[in-house]
Amino acid sequence: MENLFSINKLSLWYGDNQALKEISMNIKQNNVTAFIGPSGCGKSTFLRCLNRMNDLIDSCHVEGEILFQGKNIYGQSTDVVELRTKVGMVFQSPNPFPMSIFDNVAYGLRCQGLKDKKILNHVVEESLKKAALWDEVHDRLNSSGLSLSGGQQQRLCIARAIALQPDVILMDEPTSALDPIATAKIEELIQELKGDYTIIIVTHSMQQAARISDTTAFFLLGDLIEMGDTTQVFHTPKDKRTEDYITGRFG
Repeated sequence: MENLFSINKLSLWYGDNQALKEISMNIKQNNVTAFIGPSGCGKSTFLRCLNRMNDLIDSCHVEGEILFQGKNIYGQSTDVVELRTKVGMVFQSPNPFPMSIFDNVAYGLRCQGLKDKKILNHVVEESLKKAALWDEVHDRLNSSGLSLSGGQQQRLCIARAIALQPDVILMDEPTSALDPIATAKIEELIQELKGDYTIIIVTHSMQQAARISDTTAFFLLGDLIEMGDTTQVFHTPKDKRTEDYITGRFG
C-alpha cells in the first residue's frame, strides 16, 4: 500500500507557542489512520495541517514539509482550494448549511460552476448512498438539512465532502457530539468508505480507534510518540508513555 502523505519534520507555532514539534510520518492510501492523545496534544492541529486549514489562523507559522501525492502542499505553487477539494474535512459538530438536503450535497459542485441538473441529481444520490443516508432522506431532499437528527446531519456532512470526489477525508472527532447508536453508524460507514478513500480521524475514544483504524498515532505535548499498526500500538506499545495513556494511567 503506497503512502499518500509523507510528512517531514513538521513544526507549527501559534505566535510564540509551539504546538507541533518536528512531526515525521507516512500515511498510507485507503487506510484508516487514527490520531489519539490527551486534549491539547496537537492531534487536531496536525490534522488541520493536512489541508492547510491552519492558514486561516493569523498567528500560525509552519516549518517542514507535507508531501501529498509527491508534492509539498506548503510549496508556493499549491492551489489551496484544489487541495481542500482533494482533502475533504468533517468537523466535530455536524455543520450542515441552512439549506435543503439536496443543496447541501450539491453546494461544492455548484461553487465549481456545475449547473447540469442531471449530473447534480446523479452525484447527490450517489453521495448520499455512499454516506448511508439515501434510504432515510430520498423522499425529502427538499427538506432543510437542519431538520435531520445529529447523526444524520453528520452523515450529510460526509456526503457533502464525498460529492467533490476527494482522495482523503479528514475527520476531527466526528462522533463526539453523537449518541452511541449514531456513533456506531458513522463507524460502520468509515469501514465502508475506506475502500474508496483514505480516512484520517482524530478521536478521544481509544475504543473507537481500536475498533475502526488500521494505523494509530499517539501524540503527546506536540510530539509524535509512537505510530504503528493499531493492534501493535494497543497491545505491545514500544513506548512506556503510550502504554500509560492506553491503560488509563494519565490523559
